[in-house]
Amino acid sequence: MKKAAIIGAGISGLSTAHLLKDRYDCTIFEKEETPGGLIRCRRVNGSLFHICGGHIFNSKRQDVLDWFWSIFNREEEFQKADRNSVVFMADGKHIPYPIENHIYLFDNETQKLFIQDLLSIAKNEGYEPHNFEEFLRNRFGETLYNIYFKPYNEKVWRRNLKSVPLSWLEGKLPMPTVEEMIFNNINQVKEKNFVHATFWYEKENGSQHIADKLSQGLNIKYNSNIESIERRGNKWIINEEDFDTVVFCGNIKQLPTLLKGVEITEYKEKIDALEYHGTTAVFCQIEKNNYSWIYLPDNKYESHRIICTGNFAASNNAPDTMTATVEFTDEISKDDIMEQLGRIPMNPKYIDHQYNKYTYPIQDADTRNMIASLKSELAKEDFFFTGRFADWEYYNMDVAIGAAMDLCKTL
Repeated sequence: MKKAAIIGAGISGLSTAHLLKDRYDCTIFEKEETPGGLIRCRRVNGSLFHICGGHIFNSKRQDVLDWFWSIFNREEEFQKADRNSVVFMADGKHIPYPIENHIYLFDNETQKLFIQDLLSIAKNEGYEPHNFEEFLRNRFGETLYNIYFKPYNEKVWRRNLKSVPLSWLEGKLPMPTVEEMIFNNINQVKEKNFVHATFWYEKENGSQHIADKLSQGLNIKYNSNIESIERRGNKWIINEEDFDTVVFCGNIKQLPTLLKGVEITEYKEKIDALEYHGTTAVFCQIEKNNYSWIYLPDNKYESHRIICTGNFAASNNAPDTMTATVEFTDEISKDDIMEQLGRIPMNPKYIDHQYNKYTYPIQDADTRNMIASLKSELAKEDFFFTGRFADWEYYNMDVAIGAAMDLCKTL
């Protein structure tokens, strides 16, 4: 049986190992002492802290669903939840998400402006936007762009929205037509009527439960800080152990330094130039509520959303406590966190925080072509990669699983 080295025990690496283990002798190298990568959680004062976001499971892909539920017991290990999200507007209004379906809750003047926007959008039917800003303006109109989409997305991405290519956010953008927005407002259609408006969540230990169960039975070498992946003849050498194949599920920015014995110099400059954002996840006790996500477009505070993980499962909270994660783009100091929390709705009280340097990969118009070319070259040497920061794609957990499945079918 051929030997495969898998770099990283996040959701991509763990999925890859399971998908290959009947055909390859797999070894996973993980730099941390626990599995999970971006989906890791830890207990703090009895409550569960998702250290990077709040990870849930659902998928549009039937093969992903079938594979996932072949490993996990849906009835015993998970519970189904309705997504209940809201936008906290600057004027104090709480507008259910998605905001474009709830214009009837705004004042008369805003409603009239929105109607005018819809008429303009209908006249421009067939227009093809060239960037994220143009997409938002031409899909939702100037009114919603100015009061919600622009301030919210500028908080998240920290850049002029004209510089964001649409290809990067493909599959993550809402695509309602004028007809659908009118219909949904007239009939007051709620979020539960939409695809992905429900999700599965672990009864115990959140997404760490997924990582822990997927890690069972796998050969994982924890606390492994890989300094080189060297090609010698037809073998790959990692920590003086030889492998026939490598599946890299780490960060592509590491490759120019890690790889030895293969030439990727022509890609180094473009890899180095890849942009990204981190996040500071601030774990808090907050007021009791029934929300799952709270979106914050108001510019008087820097946080862009509150992820109410305490509502995902009762086991996420210590007794008599409601917890959530307040998320900030990039790094923010403890002093600034405390000052910001005093402004943010729901009276958040600090428990803990973690800065994650790499959370959101950012593409430009050439990113996918560059990575596809590099993949093609390295595949000739039995070196492959998949994962959010290996592929430099904005994957959710289920999409990362799907990408691993697609790769493993080719090996």
